[in-house]
Amino acid sequence: MKQYHQALEHVLENGEIKSDRTGVGTKSVFGYQMRFDLRQGFPAVTTKKLAWRPMVAELLWFLEGSTDERRLAEIQHGTRDPAKTTIWTANADSQGVALGYRNDDQVKELGPIYGKQWRDSHGVDQISNLIMSLRHDPTSRRHLLNAWNVSEIADMALPPCHLMAQFYVNNDNELSCQLYQRSGDLGLGIPFNIASYSLLTHMLAQITGLKVGDFVHTIGDAHIYLNHIDAVSEQLTREIYDSPLLEMPAFTTLDELLATSVGDYKLIGYKHHPTIHMTMAV
Repeated sequence: MKQYHQALEHVLENGEIKSDRTGVGTKSVFGYQMRFDLRQGFPAVTTKKLAWRPMVAELLWFLEGSTDERRLAEIQHGTRDPAKTTIWTANADSQGVALGYRNDDQVKELGPIYGKQWRDSHGVDQISNLIMSLRHDPTSRRHLLNAWNVSEIADMALPPCHLMAQFYVNNDNELSCQLYQRSGDLGLGIPFNIASYSLLTHMLAQITGLKVGDFVHTIGDAHIYLNHIDAVSEQLTREIYDSPLLEMPAFTTLDELLATSVGDYKLIGYKHHPTIHMTMAV
């Protein structure tokens, strides 16, 4: 994860102070790219603890097409108990409510966010189509997954930050992914995003009988929130450990993947430093 640390250092050294939607303020640069070799291990941050279980839960939630935050709680915690929160609870309780969506102990609707766009973008199941195209037309330049649906942005509790991924199969039958993220919270969100799309690449490779290649992460507005600077500075003093290995359950179809649970996905040999608390700006 040296690449991630270099991104933190670059923004701290070169970023400009900007106001932002949340009112917290950021240190920001425009246009930054990282590349991770998935053949060499799983790119989990080691200078603090990765929120592995919430990340896996969110990805499974996206893949099943849900936009109900309480369903995410069920996947992550095994219950819809209102005492069990997720990284989407605050968005549901603020923007979701402001949009007039149902918000109670059993359902907290977020509108047509990622899961809706991935599985039902105006009737198109992008994930199923992506799997089919990777299997039957691997050299295509149209292996795209797009969450930025202009006609539905106003109805979303949070417009997509990670909005488009492109997949690529090389001559060694290795699957790579490039993500374009319009806005990236480097301190808190980016390690989560790196892990999520790296895991998605592993999942799609397994379903389509491919090996994994690279994960390329391109960020538009790459920023560190001003209230995260001390925590990021502490993180940069810590030793970077070797990347862990990913252990996944066996599946060869999307339906089989969706029948898996969070506990089926494990990081083997994951050595990390203690958690560093950073407050999420909403």
